[in-house]
Amino acid sequence: MGPLIFAEVSTPYAWLLLGLILGGVGMFVFQSYLAKKKRASAESQAAQIVHASEERAKEIVRAAEVETKATFLARQEEFEKETTRTRGEIREAEKRLDKREDQLERKFDMLGIKERNIDKAESNVREKTKEIEGKSKEIDEILQKERNELLKIANLSMDDAKRQLFTRLENELEHECAEIVAKRVNECQDEAEQRSRDIVITAIQRFAAGHTAEATVGTVDIPSDEMKGRVIGREGRNIRAFEKASGVDIIVDDTPGVILLTCFDPVRKEIGRQALSKLIHDGRIHPTRIEEVVEEVKSHVEKEVIEIGKKAAMEANVQGLNHRLIDLLGRLHYRTSYGQNVLRHSIEVAYLCQIMADELGLNSTLARRCGLLHDIGKAVSQEMEGTHPAIGEEICRKFNERPEVLNAVAGHHGDIPATSPYTPLVAAADAISAARPGSRRESLERYIKRLQELEGIAKGFQGVNQAYAIQAGREVRVIVDANKVDDASAMRIARDVAKKIESDMTYPGEIKVTLLREVRAVEYAK
Repeated sequence: MGPLIFAEVSTPYAWLLLGLILGGVGMFVFQSYLAKKKRASAESQAAQIVHASEERAKEIVRAAEVETKATFLARQEEFEKETTRTRGEIREAEKRLDKREDQLERKFDMLGIKERNIDKAESNVREKTKEIEGKSKEIDEILQKERNELLKIANLSMDDAKRQLFTRLENELEHECAEIVAKRVNECQDEAEQRSRDIVITAIQRFAAGHTAEATVGTVDIPSDEMKGRVIGREGRNIRAFEKASGVDIIVDDTPGVILLTCFDPVRKEIGRQALSKLIHDGRIHPTRIEEVVEEVKSHVEKEVIEIGKKAAMEANVQGLNHRLIDLLGRLHYRTSYGQNVLRHSIEVAYLCQIMADELGLNSTLARRCGLLHDIGKAVSQEMEGTHPAIGEEICRKFNERPEVLNAVAGHHGDIPATSPYTPLVAAADAISAARPGSRRESLERYIKRLQELEGIAKGFQGVNQAYAIQAGREVRVIVDANKVDDASAMRIARDVAKKIESDMTYPGEIKVTLLREVRAVEYAK
């Protein structure tokens, strides 16, 4: 049996089967080996990944710890700063509270002192009251005794004494009432007379109202109403600086598009008008710039005045005039009289005098000279006392004008007798050119004289640099030298000026005296 099986195995098919079995076993063994090797490699990679993950996690933890520590330190520093600031505020608050507590304690102490003083005063008052009551009783007793003695001496009863006393009081009262009535009647008559004169003068001058207003009031156009606030300045410093520098009063009201300027001196008003126009056009409005512009405009207007005077002399064909007379002629350009421009009026009078002198066979050149200079006194009527004919004569005499000119200037309103034929010529030409009564002239001159007296009184005190009468003479502003006048002296000077005005002038209402004392310190950085 055994050899048969072996024999069967020894066949080719048996060997093939055996080879397949051995190959399968070898393949299984090889695959098992490969599987073990892959598993070992996978386990190694997994271990590396786990190790790398652990390292990354450690790095992340360390970075988080560092960031957390930095944030903690920043927060801690910020907290310390906030704590320091809060402690500082608390200390400041504690200091303020301590100061307030000290103030309250001092106030309580003062209140206690005042209460004690009040108690003492009340006790003194009570004692004085008792003394007064006692003395009042004594006085009543003495009066009663005296009354009884008087009744005994006069042999009068109480009723008779009362009747005599009432009769005497009634007579005195009637006398006082009569005086009061007479005083009121006189005041009413004066007021009625002045009012009627004003009405008549207003009616006469009504057609010249525009020119009359131009003599004391000027207007400056502004681009917008916002400019009014810039002109006024913070707390009014710009408008005060402008009024102080120019002597011109500024009126800023609700009138749209314009600012009003008022000043009795026409040249000063023109300087203020041009200066304000230049400041508004320039846009830079502050006290230093205002002073610079006012000085520039003042210099320009002075040159312009001389040029106007020269042109007027050339137009009237009057030669050989002193440069001061030419300057005064230029100033007449800014003056009005009877609603006329005084310079144009003077040139008209010069030509009229020439025409009449030619008809009469007189010297036409001298006649023109008399006519041109006849109102020269109006150019300085604010600065000198007297009527404009007397002032003009004094000016012409100072510059060696001929006697005919002096007489014509002084007598063209009949103030002095005429000593030459040119005086009535000037008077006639003046009347022809004016063709209106002179009542308004007298009122205007009195008004200007009052303003001039106001400024003259203020300038008469030591330490006063300049004085300006503004608000139609209702206020005078006095500028003193800060180096010569201290605060106490400033108060005294203001009071003395007010008393001087009260004693030397007659005026309606009241006049406000404003004294300005300014200290300036100027240094230059080099």
